[in-house]
Amino acid sequence: MIPNLFKKEPIPELLPEGMAKVVEELKTCRSQDECLSKAFEVLTSKYRGYKFKTYTKIWRVFETDLEKLWARSGFLHCHLMNYLLRILLVKSGWFRDEDLTLKISFIWYISIHQHLLVRMNDGRRIHADIWYAYYGKKLGDYAHGFH
Repeated sequence: MIPNLFKKEPIPELLPEGMAKVVEELKTCRSQDECLSKAFEVLTSKYRGYKFKTYTKIWRVFETDLEKLWARSGFLHCHLMNYLLRILLVKSGWFRDEDLTLKISFIWYISIHQHLLVRMNDGRRIHADIWYAYYGKKLGDYAHGFH
């Protein structure tokens, strides 16, 4: 089975140095909204989705080494970006892992895709799809169908 795709992997205790610095910055946010926006911004500036690299780099779906994932930039599979987002949000102290739900959709109705649904303290639910941000989708939207 592909790690982090259909079930949540545990949040690690130790983080890579650069990731730990981002977490410290997120702890200073004034609200959940600010924390989510900043974490989303950090990850969308570092990683991006490529529709066809999803298949040409298929062996990377099994990666689990957090040091290697954080050291990389550019293309990353959707479920790995969501794993990194979960870590940032939970370690920030603004969210619990229970607030973050893995959601599966299909792009072009054939390609499996994952994004996060984030439950806010006030009851709102916000879709976070880092992978699809490169294609112009903002926080609150996600890839599905031909969308």
